[in-house]
Amino acid sequence: MVNCELRLANYFMTPTLIGRWQTRILLLATAGVLVSLPFAMGWIGPGSSSIYFVILLYVALFGLGWDAVYNQIQKSRWDRDWPAVYQVFAGIWEMLFVWCGVKLLGFLPIPIPKENLFWGVFFQHYLTVWLAVFISSQVIMRIIFPFWRFRGGKWL
Repeated sequence: MVNCELRLANYFMTPTLIGRWQTRILLLATAGVLVSLPFAMGWIGPGSSSIYFVILLYVALFGLGWDAVYNQIQKSRWDRDWPAVYQVFAGIWEMLFVWCGVKLLGFLPIPIPKENLFWGVFFQHYLTVWLAVFISSQVIMRIIFPFWRFRGGKWL
């Protein structure tokens, strides 16, 4: 009986795909935008530019697709959980994917010439946004939405 209860509790505490999508969109639209503002206004990095919001949009859009992959990986784990270290690896993978799409392969359009996008500024922006979103998901979401995790990550 205990084993069954543990499995049921774990099932409902694990983020669902819809919960992942809702959380990603909410956190990127709030914490991501707030952290991107100093970059876009030119307070951090070279000059003001809307490129930071374009990169944020790419992270959000491609992240919805990656979340479907992550959800399948999560289902194959014995505990059906997604540890924080997996979030770190996912963040690195997503960063490299967006960087290659924007700068190296050029299949993602940006509002400035891709020669004007530098790795250091891109990395600083991405890392700052990622840390803000990660900390928000681990702390703020649990305070503002206390049953967020128990609803499979859904906040609506």
